[in-house]
Amino acid sequence: MGLYKRKPIFIKLQRTIFFVILIVSIVPLVFLGETIYYRFARTYEEKIEDQIKYRTRSQSYAVEVFLRERSAILATIVDTHSFDNLKQQENLDRMFKVISRRTDGLIDLGVIDSAGQHLAYAGPYHLKGLNYYKQAWFAEVMSKGKYISDVYMGYRQMPHFVIALRGYSDGITWILRATVDSDIFNKLVRTAQTGKSGDAYLINKNAIYQTAPRFSGKILAKSNIILTRFGEGTTVAEKIKDNGQTKHVAGTWLKNNEWLLVITQNVGDEISGLMTTRTMEIIIIVFGCLAIITTTFLAMRIIFRRLEDADKGISELNEQLIQSDKMAALGKMAAGIAHEINNPLAVIGEKAGWMQDLLLDEKFQESENLKEYVISIDKIEEHVERARKVTHNMLGFARRMEHRLDDVDINLVLSQTIELLQNHAQINNIEISRDFQPDLPIIASDQSQLQQVFLNLMNNAIDAIEKDGLIEVNTQKEGSQVVIGIKDNGPGIPEKHLTKIFDPFFTTKDVGKGTGLGLSVSYNIIEKLGGLITVKSKLSEGTLFSVTLPIVAPERK
Repeated sequence: MGLYKRKPIFIKLQRTIFFVILIVSIVPLVFLGETIYYRFARTYEEKIEDQIKYRTRSQSYAVEVFLRERSAILATIVDTHSFDNLKQQENLDRMFKVISRRTDGLIDLGVIDSAGQHLAYAGPYHLKGLNYYKQAWFAEVMSKGKYISDVYMGYRQMPHFVIALRGYSDGITWILRATVDSDIFNKLVRTAQTGKSGDAYLINKNAIYQTAPRFSGKILAKSNIILTRFGEGTTVAEKIKDNGQTKHVAGTWLKNNEWLLVITQNVGDEISGLMTTRTMEIIIIVFGCLAIITTTFLAMRIIFRRLEDADKGISELNEQLIQSDKMAALGKMAAGIAHEINNPLAVIGEKAGWMQDLLLDEKFQESENLKEYVISIDKIEEHVERARKVTHNMLGFARRMEHRLDDVDINLVLSQTIELLQNHAQINNIEISRDFQPDLPIIASDQSQLQQVFLNLMNNAIDAIEKDGLIEVNTQKEGSQVVIGIKDNGPGIPEKHLTKIFDPFFTTKDVGKGTGLGLSVSYNIIEKLGGLITVKSKLSEGTLFSVTLPIVAPERK
């Protein structure tokens, strides 16, 4: 099947693999993103609830401390001063001035007898002489000894609440009462408000506002808080407002479960960070999907382009195999022709030599044409040798592994090879050192093919090192052999590859950087020359290739 016929198959296969990879990659990515977001959202919601619970508990503690401190001040006065002393107006005024200098939060101070008559008053209002016997708080403090009232209007006709303590001295029961500064108290409660939508306020057990809420409602108005939602401690609930906004609501009971501190916060304000995270996650997933799509598309294009190139290469290789068959047949014919020509050439060469010997005879020496005879015979021998070289090349074409022996100086061949690679090595900061035995014998071998072997081995060493390394080339005579060592300090070859290193088409180089034929061809060349190539390597230490050649004495060619 030709390449043009297989191309639609490649396109269909490419599309199938492309969509499979996208589904396998993107679906888990989206699922993972949603799972992470869900877990993060749950954690974030729990964190918000914990924060609002903590804020409610902390603020309720601050309110309790505020009330206890003011109650403690009044208790100290009651315990350290007599009724007769405090009912004197000047004494009470002096006491109130001292308290006002030491603490804030109290508007006035008054002394009331057991009949509810206001005997002495220090403060901005005209309350002296009023009778509180019928006020609800009066009965509470007389029965309980200490009382913090709810917010009420009273004689002042403005919302306020009082702290009252019962005193007893010299057989007389009386009451010391103080009014709490509503502005300071409201500011204390409002410090728990956060953000643009946060609110904090107090309600009593009848759901009546004791402090003014931030957005809707007013003091002494009825709130829409469902008190049964809040048990002991702090609880958090969500409710939907009329405009559809979701709120977190937290509440803590204080003042012996008579007041409830309520803190609210719009969920939208609290989860703005979560929305930002979600947006970022969506952006990351979208860009991740785009990256996967782009990378997959480009990878598929590259892979299938190389597959098409490989298929094209296979087609070309098939054509080359066909051509090789033709050339093999031509080689056989060339070998036959060379053989047939060599026979008459041998006869011609032999006869030319015999004729040259005849010229040594005295008769020919005296001939006036002697010089022409000598020149002619030399020409015959020259062209016979030329014809022999032609036939030798023809035989080399027919039998590729047949070598022509030369007088080879191994050290010289190695030096020439190093010179060829010196520039390439220097560019990569690789040093090639030489350690040649100076008296190495000249051997009979194929110089060009040996140079090809050495070139392959040194090129492989440079490729293995890549940058900044050392290649050591040495020669020595060992008995009847010459040993050439080419060692590099590259990354080394894994042990599992050493047994396959000389196999055809086996390579450890990246795709496109090696054919896997260099070492195989080198091995076959050395084997045909009667030698051997061995390899030793350790990871991270380098590789040593040893070439062993027999010492064959040169002879006349």
